[in-house]
Amino acid sequence: MNFSQATPATSFRHTLDILSDEGFRLFFPLAAIHAALWPFLWVAAFGLGLPFATAIPPDLWHAHEMLIGSFGAALIGFLTTAVPEWTDTERLHGRSLIVLAALWGTARVVGLVGAEALGLVGALCDVLWLALLVAYLIRVSHSKRTTRFIGLTLWISCLLVTETVTRYAFLNIATEADLAERTVHLTGFVFLAVLALALARITVPVTNLVLDPSQQTSPFRPHPGRMNLAPGLVGLLVAAEAAGFSEPTIGYLCIAAGAAFMDRVAESFIGREIIRAEILALAGSAALAGLGLILLGLSHLGFQLSEYAGLHVALMGGLGLGVLTVFSIAGLRHTGQALGFLRQTRLALLLLVAAMMLRVVPEIWPTEILPTAPYTLVALLWAAAFLLWLKVYWPFIRDPATFQHDGC
Repeated sequence: MNFSQATPATSFRHTLDILSDEGFRLFFPLAAIHAALWPFLWVAAFGLGLPFATAIPPDLWHAHEMLIGSFGAALIGFLTTAVPEWTDTERLHGRSLIVLAALWGTARVVGLVGAEALGLVGALCDVLWLALLVAYLIRVSHSKRTTRFIGLTLWISCLLVTETVTRYAFLNIATEADLAERTVHLTGFVFLAVLALALARITVPVTNLVLDPSQQTSPFRPHPGRMNLAPGLVGLLVAAEAAGFSEPTIGYLCIAAGAAFMDRVAESFIGREIIRAEILALAGSAALAGLGLILLGLSHLGFQLSEYAGLHVALMGGLGLGVLTVFSIAGLRHTGQALGFLRQTRLALLLLVAAMMLRVVPEIWPTEILPTAPYTLVALLWAAAFLLWLKVYWPFIRDPATFQHDGC
């Protein structure tokens, strides 16, 4: 049967078979759809509230869902695609990916409306897919007798712990509201550490490909000690935050971790090739993550800055831009396309940064024009960024002719 003549059910199964062939094909689109639609629905349909949330504050639901929902799906897609490539092992596909998607998706339906009555169901689903990711990393490390994934395994395990405690706090929100807010913030820091590890891995081959498209040489070789500086300092920040250290201590550690991200930006000065969108996007992700952590540190040190400004710059800006950049680079390299962002991809990256700026500027510098964040416009720009990316990459992702291509 030709695909063009297939019945809707057959067409759906055929598309699902294609998407479940590799992690990025299934989870990058899921992450993009979630990132685009959930915030827009929260603003446009629910007025920033949630219809079935009575005890858990909507802002905690929103933060949790963006981290574990949108960025969680990106994490699944990234790990299940990159780890097999790095280790030359068989990748997860088919039923394994569908099970992960079902667990992730069930929890997202609960989070969309803040269905507290189904909170235990959502909690079990999120904890289970995170536990499966940890088990996957351990299994691959053991089978290949490698220690190269110790850092990733440690951070995904930390994510499992913070999510478990967050869900516990959600289920007991009447007495554990402070714990819930604290562990959601810790989850954000853990994601920043994973971002730092991802940038360290991705920046090197991408920069070398930009400098030498023939791939015959490797002119860019960063200092090995600097590659783990940012995740290491974020690790100290996470430990101090979890241990309840003083506000000034947390502030200084935030600034130190932010400076380490800025150190990653310095590696982007590779000559005139720095103007390439791929290099600027990777550098921009590190810069926004670093700036956000520095702003957060200043707020802890007593400066008149909202801590939410720093969090939004680091997570919405740095982590969000990093995720969209990884989507764009991996979406090209894993489907056999040449490295080079299309104009629409560049626009999507700019839309994301614009959404972050509109969200943050009123918290840092309120004016008569923007006394508060224009939430509807922010949600529209944010959604447009991810949907535009999906429009550009969907033809590559769902095309079976792009199977079995080498990655980054």
